[in-house]
Amino acid sequence: MITDAKKVGELFRARREERKISLKEIESSTSIRANYLSAIEEGAFEKFHATVYLYGFMRQYGTFLGLDVEKMARDFPEVFKMPKEKHDFAYGIGTLEMRGNSSHGIKWVPNLLWAAGVAIVLFLAWWLAKKIGLLV
Repeated sequence: MITDAKKVGELFRARREERKISLKEIESSTSIRANYLSAIEEGAFEKFHATVYLYGFMRQYGTFLGLDVEKMARDFPEVFKMPKEKHDFAYGIGTLEMRGNSSHGIKWVPNLLWAAGVAIVLFLAWWLAKKIGLLV
C-alpha cells in the first residue's frame, strides 16, 4: 500500500507541475493547507488526523487538478479503501444521554423559579394595564 500511496502522490504532483501551479495557489483555491497537499503528493498519509480528511482532501485536490478521482480509486483500491479506525474514547460528541430526568441530578428548582418569575411579571403587566385603563 505504501508504494501505491507514493504512486498516487506522484500522479498528483505530476499533474500539478504539468499545469504549473504552486502549492500556495492550490491552497488559496481549495482552502486545503499546503502541508496536507504536500503530504498527499509524498504519499505520507499518516500525517492526517483521520482518514476521512485524507480522502476528502484527495478528492477535492484531484478534482481541482482535473484528475479522474473515481478512476484512481478503481486503479488503487488499497489507497482509497476507508479503514475502520479505533478511537480511544468511550464517550464523546454525539453520545446520547438522558437529560431532564430528576433522578440523574437535574435541578428542577431553578426552572420552577423562572416559571414563577415569568408568571408574576405577566400578572403585574396585566394589573398595570387594567389600572391605567388599557384593558376594560
